[in-house]
Amino acid sequence: MLFPVPGPLSPPRVVVTGAGVITALGATWSANAEGFRTGRTAFRPVTLFDVSRQRVKMAAEVDLPSVLPKTLLTRRDEQRLDRATRLLLHAAAEAWKEAGWEASDQGFTPSAIPIVLGTTSGGMTMGQDYFRQAISAPARRWRQATRVTQYQAQNQAMMIARAFGFEGPITIIANACASGANAIGHTWSLLRHGHATRVLTGGYDALCQLVFSGFDSLQALTPTTCRPFDRKRDGLALGEGAAVFALETLDSAVARGAAILGEIAGYGAVNDAYHLTQPHPEGAAAFESMTLACHSAGVTPEQIGYVNAHGTATPLNDSAEAAAINRWAGTHGATLSVSSTKSSIGHLLGAAGAVEAGVCLMALREGWLPPTMATESIDPQCAFRLVTRPESARVDYALSNSFGFGGANASLVIGRGKMDERRAVVS
Repeated sequence: MLFPVPGPLSPPRVVVTGAGVITALGATWSANAEGFRTGRTAFRPVTLFDVSRQRVKMAAEVDLPSVLPKTLLTRRDEQRLDRATRLLLHAAAEAWKEAGWEASDQGFTPSAIPIVLGTTSGGMTMGQDYFRQAISAPARRWRQATRVTQYQAQNQAMMIARAFGFEGPITIIANACASGANAIGHTWSLLRHGHATRVLTGGYDALCQLVFSGFDSLQALTPTTCRPFDRKRDGLALGEGAAVFALETLDSAVARGAAILGEIAGYGAVNDAYHLTQPHPEGAAAFESMTLACHSAGVTPEQIGYVNAHGTATPLNDSAEAAAINRWAGTHGATLSVSSTKSSIGHLLGAAGAVEAGVCLMALREGWLPPTMATESIDPQCAFRLVTRPESARVDYALSNSFGFGGANASLVIGRGKMDERRAVVS
C-alpha cells in the first residue's frame, strides 16, 4: 500500500460553502434533497432522442428549466449553449449564489477563482449534430463552426467562467465515471497545498444518443429496473445532471463568517490497470482508494457511518465493490450503512461522483440516509447493511465511491464537522 507523501505539518481544512445540484429529481439542492431523502425514482421513457431501435427505452431525464439563471452571459451566448452546459450553469449559479463570494471580501478577487470540472461526454450533443450534418449534407456548413467549438469540453468551463466573470485557471478532468469525484479531489489537493483559497468545482454530463446507444449495444443497460446489489441485477440505468461546489479553506470561510455545509476531509484515487471495462474481481484498487481516502482524512473505517457506493447494478461492478467494502470495513461492516443512489437518478457518468458527494453532504447535514430503491433480494456477498428504505441517522463522516472504466477508482471522505468548530460560522 502506497500513501501520499505528507504535505505541510498543518494543511488547511477544506470546507463547502456553496452547492448546486440538478438531476431528474429536480433543478435545485432542496428538491434533490427531498427526493433522495424520501427515496423517489426519476426514470421515464426517453424523449430527447429516438430510442425506437434500442433494447432499452428508459432513462432519468432532467426537466430542464426554460429560463437560465441571470449571469454575465449575453443573449447570443445563451442561445449557443448545449444541454450539458445548461445543466452545468444551473448548478453553478446555485453554488455561486449560496457561497456569497464577493469582491468586498478582504484580499479576495473573484476573477482569480480557478474552475475544476469533471465530465465524460462534454458537449457530445454538438458533436452528434456536426456529424449528422456532415454526413447528410457535406456542403452545408450552417452552424458547423459553432458546433466544433461548443463540442470541446473546455468550452463548457469557459462559459461558466464568462458567466461569473472568472479569469482563473481552468482544469477539465475526463477520467470515465470517476471524473466528478476526481475533480473534487483535485480541488481538495489544490486548497490543501496552498495553490488557491477558493475553487469552483464539480461534474456534469447530459444524456445523448451516442452514449446511450453505446451502453445499450454493450448490453450494459438494464431492460428491467436498476437494482444495485440485488441478486437478480441486470444492468445500469443512465441519467443526466450536474453538481457544483464552492470549496475554500476553513480559514477563508471563518474570516468572512460564511455558513459551512460540510467538509471535504479526504481523497484517494487508484488505477487497477486490470481491464478496459471490467473492475478487478476482488475490488483491489477500490479497496485501496477507500483506504487512501480515510488515511488522508485521518479517520478509520469505524468512523465512517455511511458509504454512498458506486453501485451501478451491473453484475461485475457490484460484486467487486461489495468485496472491496467488506475487506475495507472488516468487522465494522456488519453495522455499516451503504446505499446506491443510482437507483433513483441513474448513472450520471462524469457527473456521478459530484452529485453523489452532494448526496452525502445532504445526508450528513440533515440527518438521514438515502435508500437503495428497487433492490429486493440483497446479494449475499454484501456483508454490510444495505439501506433499502428511508431512515433517519446522525453520521459524522460519509465515504463516496466512484469507479470508472479503465480501472479509475476514486473515493472521497466527507465530514459533517464538529459543531464546536463551526458554531461561529454555521447559520
